[in-house]
Amino acid sequence: MRSILFAGKSMKQNYFCKRFKTDIMFDFKQIFTAGMILFAVIDIVGSIPIIVDLRKKVGHIQSEKASIVACILMIAFLFVGETILNLIGIDVNSFAVAGAFIIFFLAIEMILGVQLYKDDAPETAAIVPLAFPLIAGAGTMTSILSLKSEFDTPNIIVAIILNVIVVYAVLKSSKKIEKLFGKQGISVIRKIFGVILLAIAVKLFATNIQSLFN
Repeated sequence: MRSILFAGKSMKQNYFCKRFKTDIMFDFKQIFTAGMILFAVIDIVGSIPIIVDLRKKVGHIQSEKASIVACILMIAFLFVGETILNLIGIDVNSFAVAGAFIIFFLAIEMILGVQLYKDDAPETAAIVPLAFPLIAGAGTMTSILSLKSEFDTPNIIVAIILNVIVVYAVLKSSKKIEKLFGKQGISVIRKIFGVILLAIAVKLFATNIQSLFN
């Protein structure tokens, strides 16, 4: 009797262990793709001139606080964003299509070097201009929810965290990066990611527009 109970207990433990392992498995392809999308949308490298200008104005940038707050905002929106949409009667696919348009125009800005969205210039380097909207802006939030319609949540979270680490590193060494690449170098990097972002916007639109009419 004891051996039967023990065998049953072992089988149950093995089942939960397998299930747990399956639940936490990460897809590196998804993490890489989601990470690249967020990196292009956040465009922290392209924002280096703004960061340097902020540092000159206030003398100090709160890199740690800005990164942590931006990370919390993005992960929180990943979980509650869909609920908010449901409350106002909008499905994820519709939001993803709208997000594709925003990403498209962001890409056009990066490629052509034009400004389609006009934001008020931040006067301080506190959390508000850095964490929001510079890092976790409208484009980033839209992209996060759009990603949710195609990728698994754990993979998106990892992509967000990796991007926040990159953001923190850039905020800490913005002067060195600007000297290393120069304005022309940063401009070229922006254009490259702009083209990538444009392709992503088209794919996102094509995938979700089909779901709306099915």
